[in-house]
Amino acid sequence: MVTMKAMLVHAPDTLRRETAGKTQITLARQLAALRPRRLDGPEDALSHTLRTLAKRWQYLDAEAKELTKMIGDLVQRAAPQLLEPFGIGVDTAAEILVVAGDNPERIKSEAALAKLAGIAPVPTGSGMTSGRHRINHGGHRQLNAAIYRTVIVRMRFHQPTIDYVARRTTEGKTKREIIRCLKRYVIREVYHLLRPAPQTPHTAG
Repeated sequence: MVTMKAMLVHAPDTLRRETAGKTQITLARQLAALRPRRLDGPEDALSHTLRTLAKRWQYLDAEAKELTKMIGDLVQRAAPQLLEPFGIGVDTAAEILVVAGDNPERIKSEAALAKLAGIAPVPTGSGMTSGRHRINHGGHRQLNAAIYRTVIVRMRFHQPTIDYVARRTTEGKTKREIIRCLKRYVIREVYHLLRPAPQTPHTAG
């Protein structure tokens, strides 16, 4: 899509006007419908390239939607409770399940999961420290990024989180420190959602 839009800068004025302000799907549909009959000049070559790129975008877009639906079905089947908290979408829930594996009970504590995700805080220095910590750059980076996206969504749209950010800001916390705290809170939520439910013993009839 970026390549198509960059190439449209050099397109004829008529085509630029026709494609201005289009959504991605509408733009791809219009460009895929171009019918350059011969390659007599730069404009014909440009039309052919735009048509090829648009058809490729349509194919990849359809494939991405199909895979997203498949992943969503798998998450719903494996752990639908992961989709209940605010800000945790299918992609984040899928990443959590990938990291947890088939045996989430092997993760003995929320601190262990935080360390696995690279969210456990690390002291800013060795020996005598100031009591401040920095973000851990180790752990599973894809899970870390997924939890970060959840935190950013909550900071923008989740009123309790918005209130928390305001309160911690007045206390002198930096934005990075607040994000680190929120990531730790989300990991705590996730850990309790991943814990297998206790088995209820069956009563003999």
